[in-house]
Amino acid sequence: MPRKVRYNLAASLDGFIATPTGSYSWIVDDKTIDFDSLYAQFSCFVMGRTTHEAYLAMDPAENPLRAYYKTGNVVVVGDTLDRDLETQVEVVKLGEVESFVRALKGREGGKDGDIWLMGGGKLAGEMLRLGLVDTVEVAVMPVLLGEGVKMFEGKGREDGWRLELRGCERKETGILMLEYDVLYEEPWK
Repeated sequence: MPRKVRYNLAASLDGFIATPTGSYSWIVDDKTIDFDSLYAQFSCFVMGRTTHEAYLAMDPAENPLRAYYKTGNVVVVGDTLDRDLETQVEVVKLGEVESFVRALKGREGGKDGDIWLMGGGKLAGEMLRLGLVDTVEVAVMPVLLGEGVKMFEGKGREDGWRLELRGCERKETGILMLEYDVLYEEPWK
């Protein structure tokens, strides 16, 4: 079975994934979310430059991607990255993302896990427009930001993208864990 691209993220109730300054401090800490189990479902992590910089700014002991660096399994998409300087990650230009991700998705099951699209909103929007995102898995935080980085940025589609709810879990902290399949073929009804 081909691997899926899963856009798995935390977002405010009003659809933002970061504040205008890039802060994530508003994300509610929920000890019942098993991040080790979550990361184990994936064998490749795709992100934009700004998301990559946020991970690099973390204390190395706290960075959940530390085990995946230098393995070719962390992919950073951006036109302003220097491929020679980014030795710990695979660098892909935005114009090359479609063919690169389609090749990743085409690798058959085995020990390969799914592909985690980690953000940001610009990359997620582009990959959605290209038909590359299979699921949207959002932890909706009980927080309103009012402004910031949107879950999906860029040009939309007049009839939108139809989603089919696959799962919903309410946490004691007020977080809603939502899972949707993206239905590219279905128009809004």
